Amino acid sequence: MQTRQEAVEQTVMFLERCGIQLTDSEKQMIEVVDFGLHDYPRSGLQLLTYINTPRYCAKELVLFSHQTCPEHRHPPFNNTPGKQETFRCRWGEVYLFVEDEELTLNTAQEEPVCEPPKGFEQWYTCQRYILLRAGEQYTINPNTRHWFQAGQRGAVISEFSSESRDDLDIFTDPSVNRVG
Repeated sequence: MQTRQEAVEQTVMFLERCGIQLTDSEKQMIEVVDFGLHDYPRSGLQLLTYINTPRYCAKELVLFSHQTCPEHRHPPFNNTPGKQETFRCRWGEVYLFVEDEELTLNTAQEEPVCEPPKGFEQWYTCQRYILLRAGEQYTINPNTRHWFQAGQRGAVISEFSSESRDDLDIFTDPSVNRVG
């Protein structure tokens, strides 16, 4: 099992691979998120929040090989429609599954592009996806169910969004605990 310090060091290495240099204080701010599922690193991610205000938010998300962020949505709050976020892939590949009729449908007849973590399949309902490679981006509308998983090498994603309220996110799996 990887320690928090090892995960942070690997995260810094992934970011440096993209040309993203961090200050020592930013390195200390890296979160290693396990979502309370006791399934890290399979379910989890690493993130650095640069800024998060009522107007906008900027983050770096790092996913190790086949690491998965559980399905969730960002509901309305404080007279806003909820968080709208743009994912821009900086390195690697990320499969972004979104409740969006215009995306490719992952059907049972196809070879699965990726699979939810074993034992948690019932909590992954979005079947349509977009594959993001370095330089590609996708915007997720507020209150839209989504989950994502890195490809074989992992991925670095820059997230640009409206205000992020992790404490209000609604996960399909009721056992997820994002904050705490």
